[in-house]
This record gives sequence, structure tokens and C-alpha cells, in this order.
Amino acid sequence: MSTVLIIDDNPAVREALSLLLSLRDIDVLTADGPESGLALLNEQEVDLVIQDMNFTEDTTSGEEGEQLFRQIRQRFADLPVILLTAWTHLEAAVELVKNGAADYVAKPWDDHKLGTTVANLLELSETAREVSRVRRERQRRRSALAARYDLRGVVYGSDATERVLELACQVARSDLPVLITGPNGAGKERIADIVHANSSVKSGPFITVNCGALPGELIEAELFGAEAGAYTGANRARPGRFEVADGGTLFLDEIGNLPLSGQVKLLRVLETGQFERLGSSRTLKTRVRVLSATNADLPAMIADGSFREDLYYRLNVMELRLPPLAERRDDILPLAEHFLGGEVGLSDDARRALEQHRWPGNVRELRNAMERARLLCQDGEIRREDLNLPSTAAAEAHRNLDEPDAETIRAALEAAGGTVSRAARALGLSRQALYRRMQRFELSAD
Repeated sequence: MSTVLIIDDNPAVREALSLLLSLRDIDVLTADGPESGLALLNEQEVDLVIQDMNFTEDTTSGEEGEQLFRQIRQRFADLPVILLTAWTHLEAAVELVKNGAADYVAKPWDDHKLGTTVANLLELSETAREVSRVRRERQRRRSALAARYDLRGVVYGSDATERVLELACQVARSDLPVLITGPNGAGKERIADIVHANSSVKSGPFITVNCGALPGELIEAELFGAEAGAYTGANRARPGRFEVADGGTLFLDEIGNLPLSGQVKLLRVLETGQFERLGSSRTLKTRVRVLSATNADLPAMIADGSFREDLYYRLNVMELRLPPLAERRDDILPLAEHFLGGEVGLSDDARRALEQHRWPGNVRELRNAMERARLLCQDGEIRREDLNLPSTAAAEAHRNLDEPDAETIRAALEAAGGTVSRAARALGLSRQALYRRMQRFELSAD
């Protein structure tokens, strides 16, 4: 049950407010002045304060109320405060609302409106406490993860990325092959690096091969090595990446680009640890942890015959799916600031533009945008125009398809009788999400 502290020197006001709130199943504490009110705040757990603006008979300036509010705000920064004000104090109350007061109510008050305002603020306060608790728990988890594992300095802010990191660190301890899936530019190589850094072969080499960056006829030579004369231009013998990675990890990026002939040899290495260089009949042995990554639909490639099903199941003993940046929106600003390196800042409109953009090129696109904006910005702050992103009108239009507009929210609130949780369920939103939209559209529950 929530608790409200009423601070007013008028016994009749305290009694009337106590009765009003008690009828709404709200616990009430009362104080007859600033000193006793602050003392109660130090002793008791309070969720909201209703305070008068004037506490002496010889003045109507409201200075006592202002001073009390500032003391409460200084000591209890997140505690919502409603100001009770006569018309002579209205200007001061409005100014205090700008400085953090939750609301002001003119005397004589409307019981229904005041009761609804208190209920909404208590619900918001409860939500804020829950958000704060979740943030503390999230920070605790992430600190524990970073303390236990080598995360290679990865920067993130989303729960989606945290889940991928947790799973990557768990599977790292085995020697099983891991397939990392996700779109281009999402950070698959960084995840592979984290798996290697926490594996039993972390002291060995970490070798990367981009199977999509080489012509098909050279990929096999790159992986397995070649003797002199094995192909045009092979003037000398050279070891393949499987030899170089012996005792460590081999990361095969864009594995879907590996030709079928190379797939057969790769399958043999995974099953036996044996291979031959191109142009040689001598069998070599290697002990390598194989990680692979792709943005391709490998099951579809199996269906059309361009990827071997037996190789797919060998590579995909454990799959790590890295979502696109558009599904990890809490990663955007931490990554953007990381790419800027503390050299310049981001204006509020730039932050909004970054969060609204769809980032089809994922983290790679974001990094390029930050490097470009750093060159274009002036006065040490990046603004929206410095980002040179497509017009946010398209982003807003896309967002509006997914989110209810002001009229829809207002209708849902009216249908729910001002009950935010009921309106949120009707709209298919969480209560916190609905409150954020209400704030953006300047809507109240009543």
C-alpha cells in the first residue's frame, strides 16, 4: 500500500485530505509544518508528498512553501510533490513545477481530480521504482558477467546483446563448433572473438577467414594450404589457415560462400582433424576450434543444393543469433558515444535521430556515421544535420505504424475510465510504455 505525507498547518485541510485518500486505500501521514514534515520524511517510507505553499499567517508570499519544496527536492530527489496553492501563490507554484514539482492543485480543490492525480502519480512512482530496481539488477548482472569473463571491451546497453554474450561465454568452455548468425555489420566477428577469449584454447591463435572475400578457386588454398604449382600463381608452398590456427580457433566468416568442393574437405577436417594441401597427397593433422558465421539462410541453401546438410549440422552444434541493431535499440547510443571516443558530444536532436534511424547497415553503418559526423560537427557537439541520415519523416511514419497515436491513446484511456493499466492492456502495451507515450503526447489519465 502506498503512503502519502500531507504537510499543511490547517487541521481542517489535513483531515479532509486524509479522508479523501483513505477512501482510495492510501496510507496517510500528516505534519503541521515544514520541520515536522521533513522529520517524518527522514523516519518513514513515503511515496508522495502533498504540501501547502504557505505556513504563516503574516505573509502570503509562498516563500515557506518554496523553501520546503527545495529542501525535499534536495534530500529526496525522486519523491513526487504536489503543491497546494491559493491563487496568490499560483505563479510560484508554476515555477516550481518547472523545477521538478509533480503538479499543483488550487484551493479549493476538486476531490475527483486531486484523487486521480494522486493515484496516477503513485502509479508512476511505483513504475519508476520498478524501473530503478530493474536497472540496478541489470547493472549487477552485467558487472558480474564482465568480472567473470573476458568480453573484449564490448560496448552494449540492450538485454538482447546481454543474452547473446551470456550464451557465448557459456558455450566457449566447450570445444563444440558454434555457428553465429545475423545480418552483415551486426558484430558477428566480435562475438567469435569473445568465444575464443573464454575458451580452453584462448592462449592459441585466433585466425579469421572471410569466405566471401576470396574467389571460389582460392578459398580452398586459403583454408588448407597449397604446394608450389598447385594453381596458377602458386610459386611457392604455403600453409593454410587450418595449419596456422593449430591449437587455437579458426573463424570462418560468411561460411555460406564456401564452394561445395571446399565444403566436403571442411566436413572431413571437422570429423577427423585431417586434410591435405592442394597439390599434395600428404595428410596433415590439426587441432582447431572452428567457429563460423553467416548472414545467409543456410536451410534454404540446403534445400536448393548449394550447401551440404551434413556440414550444416556439424557447424551448427550451437547457434548464436545476433539480432540486427534495429532490434537492439538500447545499444545505439552507447555504441555511438564509444565510436566518438569522448572527443565530441551528441545534442538531444542527434540522439533522437540516432534512435529513430533503422540502421540497415547495423553497427558498421553506425560507426561510419559517427566518424563522418565527427568530421562535420562544430563547437564539439554533433547535431542532427551533421549525421546526414535520411529524413526522419520516414522513420516517424514507420514508428507511427507500430505505435498508437494520441487520439487512440485518449480513446483507450476514456474507455478504461482513466485506469492506465487497463488502457495499456487494451492497446497491447506495457504500463511503462503507455506512460512514455502519454508523456510524449502530454496526456493525463483523466
